[in-house]
Amino acid sequence: MVDVKRAVTAALRDGKLPCVSAFRIATEIGSSPAEIGAEVNRLDVRISRCQLGLFGYDAFGQKGLVQTLKAVPDDVTAALRSAAPEGQIACAALWQIAEDQGLPRLAIACAAESLGLRISPCQLGCF
Repeated sequence: MVDVKRAVTAALRDGKLPCVSAFRIATEIGSSPAEIGAEVNRLDVRISRCQLGLFGYDAFGQKGLVQTLKAVPDDVTAALRSAAPEGQIACAALWQIAEDQGLPRLAIACAAESLGLRISPCQLGCF
C-alpha cells in the first residue's frame, strides 16, 4: 500500500500540493479525491494550482486565473445552467462539462464565473 504522507511529501511544490498531484495520488492508491483532500488537511498541507484556476497561483502574483469572458457559447451556457439549478455548480460537474464540450477546465470555470455561478463543492474538499 502506498504511504499517503510520503506520496504527498514527494509531490510538494513550494510547500504546497498541486491539485493535479492530489488527483494523481488518488488514482495511484485507488482512493477518492475527497479522501486525499482530508489526508492533506490532516498533514496541514495546502492545495495549490486548482485545475479550475480558482486558487493557488501565488507564483504568478495572483490568487487565481479565472476571468470573466465577453461571451459564453449557448451550448456551454445550457450545460452549466442545467448542472447549477440554484446557481451553484460542483467542481466535478465542471470537469464533466469540460470533457463533454472538449474544452479546457479553466475555460469552463471562466464560463461559470461569467454566468455568476458559485463553484462548490471542490472534489478535494478545499471549498
